[in-house]
Amino acid sequence: MTARALAVLGTGSDVGKSLITAGICRLLHRTGVRVAPFKAQNMSLNSFVTLDGHEIGRAQALQAEACGLPPHVDMNPILLKPESDRCSQVVVLGKVFAKQEASAYCHGRPKLWSVVKDSYARLSRQYDVMVIEGAGSAAEVNLRKWDFVNWPVVEFADAQVLLVADIDRGGVFAQVVGTLDLLELDQRARVCGVIINKFRGDAKLFADGVHFLESRTRIPVLGVVPFLRDLMLDQEDGLDLGRQHQTSFASDRINIAVILLPHMSNFTDFNVLAAEEDVALRYVSTPSDLVDADTVIIPGSKNTLADLCYLRERGFAPLLDNHLQGRRELIGICGGYQMLGRRITDPDCVEQGGNDCGLGYLNTETVLAKEKYTTQIEAYPTECFPAGQDLVRGYQIHVGVTRRLNELPCFRVCRRPVLSEDDHQSTAMHQEEFDGAIRHDGLVWGTYIHGVFDEPGFRRAWLNHARERKELLPIDSHTSKSVTARLQGELDRWADHLSRNVDLSCLFR
Repeated sequence: MTARALAVLGTGSDVGKSLITAGICRLLHRTGVRVAPFKAQNMSLNSFVTLDGHEIGRAQALQAEACGLPPHVDMNPILLKPESDRCSQVVVLGKVFAKQEASAYCHGRPKLWSVVKDSYARLSRQYDVMVIEGAGSAAEVNLRKWDFVNWPVVEFADAQVLLVADIDRGGVFAQVVGTLDLLELDQRARVCGVIINKFRGDAKLFADGVHFLESRTRIPVLGVVPFLRDLMLDQEDGLDLGRQHQTSFASDRINIAVILLPHMSNFTDFNVLAAEEDVALRYVSTPSDLVDADTVIIPGSKNTLADLCYLRERGFAPLLDNHLQGRRELIGICGGYQMLGRRITDPDCVEQGGNDCGLGYLNTETVLAKEKYTTQIEAYPTECFPAGQDLVRGYQIHVGVTRRLNELPCFRVCRRPVLSEDDHQSTAMHQEEFDGAIRHDGLVWGTYIHGVFDEPGFRRAWLNHARERKELLPIDSHTSKSVTARLQGELDRWADHLSRNVDLSCLFR
């Protein structure tokens, strides 16, 4: 291994490790350094499909973009996708390895650690610098003997450590001092600096806090990063979606309600919609919040049958009936698409076994299967789709096959990258030429394509059709193109923000 390494560890979960890592990657990339991200193990329902069909954490895809690289499975060799409080689907090198409870997973550590070391070694031979992201807290003392995402990787890579703390959640002094005090002496010696993240207000008022931390720990505080409210970058987890997105609905905007499912996956599908000036998007957990919505979206799910049961138990079904009776739109993405159909069958116990009636809004049937389908995709709307003929680009991650009975498809697939038998990438059509299903009146439709709204042409055509139903004038397509351009510049805006507020010169030296 030749690459130098920096590890970004945290005082806890959701302190901002993923974005700090992405920002550092971007700053290094802009100076001409060949840099790559790495996270040994990620636990997230927010995933991405690489060009060669491997599934990795969405955060590592963002970090790869920050480095100017295509996402690669070695950047996140192990991905855990929780199915319950005790059980997760284990994805190893981009493919499903097993469904395991925590105890069984921990006992498989030696084999998984070997995978991690091999992935890191392959990457480190190709780049000048590796920026490693940790998981959870750097001081999980009860998990030390099972850990292979924090200190074992740090030591294997001989990395220096940057410790990130979140002042927004409170108790930042205890976070930093407590974390450092729980580290072993050789681990603490690797910590070269601390970043205080998500500060609200005048950072000058925290000068005494910086002095206390530095005098108490003898480790420099490299910066205090102000909270950016409107930062539109993909997050690893959606822990605060309900709190962060409580936008008020309005008569002059397209009001979109995304239902917060217990096993919701790939919530980043909707980031670009939230950025549109004529959209009011909110995540809802109670049926009454659907009342004024023009469009309701049932998102992806890691456990479709359980989340379908949740919708019924929480009383969403009657409100969805009322929603459609009012001639308003209902969309399902991936697992949400499966729920819109008449029946979901699980003969191989992929989720929980058995079968269940779907919501019945589309005349489709889904059979869950053991094999997970992962691919990038390009497609065009079919003639029956009211949102124009602009290209859609995205990716698919799903188990099961959905059969359209007498419904028309939404999209005609024009390209799916696949791997041939000798592992060389080729461009080919999957046997199924179409995706999704749409009801005859166009008000109910579903698709397996994650990122279906990302392309500005399709997004604006679809939004303008929704505006037409609401008797609002259409908006020029340049508006959506400017939104996409702005989002593409968010990495640089975040990197600039980090550079202004953190002294990274010692790290770069």
